[in-house]
Amino acid sequence: MTQRTAQAVVLEAPRTLDWRRLALSEPAAEDVVVQTLFSGISTGTERLFYTGEMPSFPGMGYPLVPGYETVGQVVELGSGVSGFQKGDTVFVPGASCWGPVRGLFGGAGEQLVVPASRLVHLHEDLQEQAVLLALAATAHHAMNRQALPDLVVGHGTLGRLTARLTVALGGHPLVWEINAARRQGAQGYRVLAPEESKGQRFRTIVDVSGHAASLNDWVAHLAPGGELVLAGFYTEPLAMNFVPAFLREARLRVAAQWQPEDMLAVRGLVEEGRLSLDGLVTHNRPANEAADAYTQAFDDLTCLKMVLDWRNLQ
Repeated sequence: MTQRTAQAVVLEAPRTLDWRRLALSEPAAEDVVVQTLFSGISTGTERLFYTGEMPSFPGMGYPLVPGYETVGQVVELGSGVSGFQKGDTVFVPGASCWGPVRGLFGGAGEQLVVPASRLVHLHEDLQEQAVLLALAATAHHAMNRQALPDLVVGHGTLGRLTARLTVALGGHPLVWEINAARRQGAQGYRVLAPEESKGQRFRTIVDVSGHAASLNDWVAHLAPGGELVLAGFYTEPLAMNFVPAFLREARLRVAAQWQPEDMLAVRGLVEEGRLSLDGLVTHNRPANEAADAYTQAFDDLTCLKMVLDWRNLQ
């Protein structure tokens, strides 16, 4: 039997990105083979893998195939798969199908072998915008429906989705952004520099900036009994002054990885037209230009979401 192979983006070591053909795992009965159409580049977790700043955790190591924001088309079904058919457009939240090359998160490949249980049906009209569903689901996972965010810290892609989702659910958030160039593009909410909110108190603050050094500032702006949600990723130790938190009886919550119900919720909001993904995919490059695409995604402040286009590869 001929070994399956596929082109993939490979992070060989920190700051060493390659484009090469890898062996693919053979699909089992419960697996689906997906032909990739688009994949997104994460400026959060993938940046940390790229720079080598990601704290150690089980399964981490190099070389690795990045990517957990993949949109593709089903091209093959295992004998035990139901609920999907060839030609379906699906979202793939990563794949572990690269043999000795680690799949962290494994979605930046030309073809993927994935358990059908991990796939999410998509409307084909979404196209490249659908790579944003993982971030939207991350934002949804950070939400407390009984106390929607009234302050979101950070106006990058995740911050914008958090604010848009809050509006879609009936909230009225304010967003803080320290970079003046990123204060544009609000949809139904306001974006201010933090110093413009001096003295203001907030019931629920969601941080997506990952700026650990600002923890005391966020606590200082909590209302009594307020909640601070950490929805970014923090490479530095978190430390805060106890007295301000004590006086407010502050609550601290960490929002980790989204769950399937979060993905289904945001997909429904997008399909209903309540949550817009417009204007967030700002850059698009052919997948075989991945080295340049990753550099631009991480270094260019005008780049909210970089998408790799896997169609028509040479």
